[in-house]
Amino acid sequence: MGTDKLFTNDYQPQPYWWDQTPRPELPAADLPKQCDVLIIGSGYTGLHAALVCARGGQHTVVVDSGDAGFGCSSRNGGQISTSVKPSLAALTRQYGAERAFNIINEGHNALKWIEQFIDDEKIDCHFKVCGRFHAAHTQKHFSELEQLATSQPEGLPVPMEIVTKENQQAELGTNAYHGGVIFQNHASVDPAAYHQGILQRVIEAGADVVTHCKATSIKQQTSGYKVATEKGEIHTRQVVVATNGYTGGITPWQQRRVIPIGSYIIATEPLDAAVMDRLMPGDRIYSDTCKVVYYYRASPDRKRILFGGRVSSSETDPQKSAPLLMNDLVRLFPELAQTKVSHSWMGFVAYTFDTLAHTGKSSGLHYAMGYCGSGVSMASYLGMRLGQKVLGLPQGITAMDNTPFPTRPLYTGKPWFLPATVAWYRWIDRIQWRYANAFNK
Repeated sequence: MGTDKLFTNDYQPQPYWWDQTPRPELPAADLPKQCDVLIIGSGYTGLHAALVCARGGQHTVVVDSGDAGFGCSSRNGGQISTSVKPSLAALTRQYGAERAFNIINEGHNALKWIEQFIDDEKIDCHFKVCGRFHAAHTQKHFSELEQLATSQPEGLPVPMEIVTKENQQAELGTNAYHGGVIFQNHASVDPAAYHQGILQRVIEAGADVVTHCKATSIKQQTSGYKVATEKGEIHTRQVVVATNGYTGGITPWQQRRVIPIGSYIIATEPLDAAVMDRLMPGDRIYSDTCKVVYYYRASPDRKRILFGGRVSSSETDPQKSAPLLMNDLVRLFPELAQTKVSHSWMGFVAYTFDTLAHTGKSSGLHYAMGYCGSGVSMASYLGMRLGQKVLGLPQGITAMDNTPFPTRPLYTGKPWFLPATVAWYRWIDRIQWRYANAFNK
C-alpha cells in the first residue's frame, strides 16, 4: 500500500490516547517565589512524588517545559510489567545475592502497588490484569522462555504459562512465532487517562502545577536551591528531578547517564469485531523476543490494534515511521494488508547503560529515571518512594537506591552510538526471522 493510501482521512499525528484524554489545559499560573519542594517534570515520576509531598504537608510545585504529561507518560503503549530488565544472575554478579533478590522484588512490588493505587484513588483508566503473551520468534528463544518458566528463582515466583506453537492461535492469530509464555499478572492501562487521574489528585492535594515553564538552571544555596525558569526564579528547600527520557543540560550528571530513545507507535483504523477476535482472542498485551522488540495490544474498546517498536536506526518523523511499522504488523497479520493507520506518534524513553532503573541523590538533587521502556509501574512506584524520601520517611528507601549509575567516556546525553547499535540489532533480528522460517503460512 502506498503511503498516500496508508492514512485514514481523519489521520492524527498524535497519540491515540489523546482522543479520549486531551492534554490538560491548566489555568495560567504564576510561579511562586518559594516552596518546600520543587519537582521538575510532570510525568508519572514527578506527579507521584508531588502527590506524596503535598499530602505530607509540603508546599509542592511541579514545573514542566510543556503541557502536563506531554512526554511518554501519555504516549506509551499502556503495558505494565514487573519492569526490571536484568536477570537475577546478572544482578547477583553485580550486587551480590541479597541485593539482587531485593531489586527483582521491587519490580514485583511496583506491579502490585500500581494496581492498589489505581483502585484506592478510583482512577478510571481501563486498568486490567490481562496477562502478557511474550512470543518467541525462533525455536531457540522458545526453549529459553520454557527454561525461564520452569526454573524460576526461589522466593520470586512469577505466574507463567507456556504456550507451544501448536496452541499459539488461542492467544495470537499468527503463525509468525514459535510459541511463547504468558506472564499472567501483567496488566494494561490507558496511559493518558491514568496520568490525568494522578494529575487531578495532585491538584486536589494542593500542589501547584506550572506548565510551559522550563527550568533553566539550578544553583545550590545555604538554605536550599534557587531555580531559574522561563517564568522567573523560585527558591526551594528540595529539588526532585523527574525528567527521564527528556533529561537535559540543566542536570548534566543525570543527562550523561540516560539514553533517550524514540519509541514509535501506530493505531489502526477500527477493525471488525470478528477480525479482532481472530487476531487477539486472549485480549492480552503482546511482545516478542526480537532484539528490537515489538509491543502491541488491542485498544481498550477492542476496535483497533496499537503496534509499537523501533523501525529506524535514527530518530524519524512518526509519519515516516508509520508505513514501516505497518509493514511489520502485516508480516504478523497478513490479512491487515489493506488496513489504514489512524494515528502515528512517538515518545522518548530513557535507557541506561546497565538496563536498570536508578534512584537516589546527586549533588543534593533527588532523582529517579532510566526505566528502559518498562516504566509505567516502576516510574510510578519510584516516584512515590521519592516523595517519601523527601518527607524523611524510612519506607522511601528501595533496593535500587544509590546503585552505581554508569555512564561512558565521551557521552554527554546525545546517543551518537545508537544508529549503529539499532542497525546491528535489526540485522540480527532479520537473519533470525529468515532462518527460523518464522513467517511460514
